[in-house]
Amino acid sequence: MSDPFVLRLRRKGLWLWRRARAKYPKLASFRRGLTSVTVRAASQALLTARHGGAEASNGVNPANIAWIFCFGRSGSTWLSNMMGELEGQKIWREPRIGQLFGQFYANTPARKRRSANFIMGAPTREAWISSIRNFVLVGARHTFPFLHAEHHLIIKEPGGGVGAPLLMEALPESRMILLVRDPRDVVASWLDATGEGGWQKRRNRRDGAKLNGKRKAAAGNRRGVSVRKLAKRYLNNVESAKRAYDEHRGPKTLVLYEELRADTAGVMKRLYSELGIEIDEARLVRAVKMHAWEHVPEGMKGEGKKFRKASPRGWREDLTSKQAEMVERITAPVMTEFYA
Repeated sequence: MSDPFVLRLRRKGLWLWRRARAKYPKLASFRRGLTSVTVRAASQALLTARHGGAEASNGVNPANIAWIFCFGRSGSTWLSNMMGELEGQKIWREPRIGQLFGQFYANTPARKRRSANFIMGAPTREAWISSIRNFVLVGARHTFPFLHAEHHLIIKEPGGGVGAPLLMEALPESRMILLVRDPRDVVASWLDATGEGGWQKRRNRRDGAKLNGKRKAAAGNRRGVSVRKLAKRYLNNVESAKRAYDEHRGPKTLVLYEELRADTAGVMKRLYSELGIEIDEARLVRAVKMHAWEHVPEGMKGEGKKFRKASPRGWREDLTSKQAEMVERITAPVMTEFYA
């Protein structure tokens, strides 16, 4: 079969599955259940071997870990899907390691962080940084029991930027991708997702999430508050990730979503070059075509859907001037550095 034919066939299968998954959520739950059974069995085998005194030779090589840090709705799913098409690359989708450690640490008062009584206190920093390293590597090994040392593990961490400094300190030999998108477009996308008819709100309802009486009473003012909160969360996340990026001495690359949309293949080639990962460029081109916005079925993109616009500066149609000014004011450091 010709290469273009195989590509079209795989792309059609991909979107058939995504459409079925969206229409029948239990299908996705069933698939996750099957995966969990397989991983649990392999994990138990690893534990049994270790308790028996035999350690498996394969596992995750810390130098072959690449982190994607960004704020949600910045294109990390698209980016990781393209990377996952390449041989020898596995995607760990949103393990939330950054939030686990970073949010806990950030929310602890500075005075407490200086105390030896605090589990992540300054006097014992070297010890608990080592524990974070072990936590990540053991978790990765058991989540991906069939991963070999020569394989690359791409860890997608939207919202995990708050923990990026700790994670990069714990795994200094790993690689880092800092993915940045215009905060105005990010906020506009989240407002659409969480608004009436949005995909996030539909999923919350499906999961049984309901507004309590107090939030219902405040619903009239919720949209303005959401803009402010989203902008602050964006700033905290991206600033923290940028600090980790600046301090990281290992392979790293900065990707602007707008540049990735304008020249996807070119930016992807630069990304792999700066990370020092050898790839098959022909396969990369196929991966780019496979996940191109133009091939998303019309019925699966648009307002209220996960695949919404993919249009830089689309915020001009979505935000009021007051909302845009609020986002610009709150995220001024990011705006000045990347979007001045």
